[in-house]
Amino acid sequence: MSPRHLDPRGPQGRRCADRGSDRGRPDPRRSFRPRDHARHDGGGRGVRHVTDIAGRELRGLFVSPVAYGVLSLFAVLSGVFFIASTAFFAEWLMRLQSFQAFDELARWNLNDQLIGQFFQSMAMVLLFLLPGVTMGFFAAEKTQGTQELLFTSPLTMWDIVLGKFLAGAVFALLLVTIVGAYPALLFVYGDPEFGKTLAGLLGLVLVSWTYVAIGVFASSLTRSQVLAFLITFVLLILLMVLPALAQIGGGGASGLGDLLRWLSADTHLAELVKGLVDTADLAYFVVMTGIFLVLTKASVESVRWR
Repeated sequence: MSPRHLDPRGPQGRRCADRGSDRGRPDPRRSFRPRDHARHDGGGRGVRHVTDIAGRELRGLFVSPVAYGVLSLFAVLSGVFFIASTAFFAEWLMRLQSFQAFDELARWNLNDQLIGQFFQSMAMVLLFLLPGVTMGFFAAEKTQGTQELLFTSPLTMWDIVLGKFLAGAVFALLLVTIVGAYPALLFVYGDPEFGKTLAGLLGLVLVSWTYVAIGVFASSLTRSQVLAFLITFVLLILLMVLPALAQIGGGGASGLGDLLRWLSADTHLAELVKGLVDTADLAYFVVMTGIFLVLTKASVESVRWR
């Protein structure tokens, strides 16, 4: 190119000169628009990141046979337990009538002797099945080598943790919906108390979300999905048997016994199943879920900085 083509008076020269004169001048589009967008839409982007991760995890569950296997097995087991609970209720009702135990018959009702027992049985089934859902949330990322992609993406650690928890919570809610279909049949043929039934379902939702938070935490500790399942299962069993451990250790009437009973998920679920909605029981599930989500964040961050 000849020197005259770079003459500032020529078209190309004028463009070069204009570019040179603008180098020190801030571009208003670069200086203000992104900051303004981040300021006004930061929260919206965070929520979108969480829902995107949750959607990704749910799609992964339903692409694999895990989701269908858990749903099918849970539907079968819930049907079996409901039929067994109904048969047990009917058998005892006939016995009480045959012995003319009118005082006991007056206390016999669908919620306490049938629906409540069914809900607590389903909580035990969830204890066995939900670890299979959450075991791969972080462990699979480590095995597949995709965890580094998450760490280098424009996502905060809370986006990642909450997104995976939300996926598990939605799946658990789907399982509880299956449970709720069975008591609905009793409203057609019987007269259970709606408030008690709803409180029991709320208890199942809350305890299942606590299970999910513990499962997500266990998955963040290892790259083995089997080990994550076992860690989750052991932690959930401990939460259930703490009152029994207090009795065995002789601390049933002491402050330690009270603490162990409070730490047990079964203690608070039993109150909700009875229809007793207490803020202390609701706070337990919120606190336990929050604690394990914070522990998950700390665990993932420790891996990130190794």
